[in-house]
Amino acid sequence: MENRTFRSGFIAIVGAPNAGKSTLLNRVTGEKISITSSKPQTTRDRILGVVERPGSQIIFVDTPGIHKAKSLLNRKIVDQALAAVQDVDAILLMIDAASRDSESEQIIIEQIGRTDKTVILAINKTDIVAPNTLLPLIKDSVALHNFKAVVPISAKNGVQINELLDEIEQCLPEGPRLFPEDTLTDLSEKFIAGEMIREKIFRLTGMEIPYSSAVTVDSFKVENKLIVIHASIHLDRDSQKGIVIGKGGQMLKKIGEQARKDIERMTGSKVLLKLLVKVTKHWSRNENMLKEFGY
Repeated sequence: MENRTFRSGFIAIVGAPNAGKSTLLNRVTGEKISITSSKPQTTRDRILGVVERPGSQIIFVDTPGIHKAKSLLNRKIVDQALAAVQDVDAILLMIDAASRDSESEQIIIEQIGRTDKTVILAINKTDIVAPNTLLPLIKDSVALHNFKAVVPISAKNGVQINELLDEIEQCLPEGPRLFPEDTLTDLSEKFIAGEMIREKIFRLTGMEIPYSSAVTVDSFKVENKLIVIHASIHLDRDSQKGIVIGKGGQMLKKIGEQARKDIERMTGSKVLLKLLVKVTKHWSRNENMLKEFGY
């Protein structure tokens, strides 16, 4: 039997906000390690996910959506995404077939054009576009950059994901595993728990609340097989506190219940989640507070 050469390396997933990057990461790892919502700019941090295949170990780096940022927080988030492109072996650019963001895509194309990295294009959300629009979209996309491959996919439904992984595998350098075989991510359960709480804020609240909120996990302890988590939801303004708490505390209760269920699925343990809502005025415009919150 022929011995296959083993490959391993890092792949940055880049794209405009809401292109489906986190959905893809969760799909290929088989676990929810990156939060998602229908609102753009849900992801704020570099999220790493490891995919083990018979001949390779693919280490995906999910990055925040790249766009023309105006606020201090968003500029920092975009800078983080652009920096990730420099430290990988290849780049996976994702575009949303159903809702193109040409301005953001142009920023990304210009950035990857300055590197010598191999780039694969994944055209996502093909499940919600008319089939006759796909070929013209592929043709237009090919003209944007010298892509190694163009793969239409549906991250949500798993369409053509194996074909995409095959293409990515060929971009990796030869070499041994970079993480132990059973590694899923380099993120701690404490970090992911905070992200799961933040996801519920994105999904359950409207207007400016998702973009004016940050979550800190103040303690994460195991007590008699029960994980006890104390977390704080930080808001920009006093007027937002009542919205997040809700009438009779119902909104905060809903956020907590949904986040707790996700954390229990992740950890396989019972969880006691205690949430506190704080007003940390103008945190998203304060350099020191952004650093304290990890941005």
